[in-house]
Amino acid sequence: METRELTCINCPLGCRISVTMEDGNIISVTGNTCKRGYLYACNEVRMPVRTVTTTIKVTGGEVDRVSCKTKEPVPKDKIFEVMEAINKASCKAPVAIGDVLIEDCAGTGVAIVATKAAGNV
Repeated sequence: METRELTCINCPLGCRISVTMEDGNIISVTGNTCKRGYLYACNEVRMPVRTVTTTIKVTGGEVDRVSCKTKEPVPKDKIFEVMEAINKASCKAPVAIGDVLIEDCAGTGVAIVATKAAGNV
């Protein structure tokens, strides 16, 4: 049996959760104070995902970069590929909040969206 210790990141409580596994199957989850913590722990040991937040280059705008994020969480092991794709990309001003800047980032099927507006020069 294997036991993994996690800190839940779903809310400010930061519950310490223990997940006991055997042959890849979850046997027990303890330490969570809510169902969200339970679901977080199960997902984290099976397939961890993260939302990536960063900036992307803007051409023809009043600013050089605009903040952006993945529209949905991406597999944790794809974060470096996602960042590489964002760093190689650029978008044209004007940019509005929610604009899709990259349709399918790094083959994840997840879009990159603007989280701030950037107007023309």
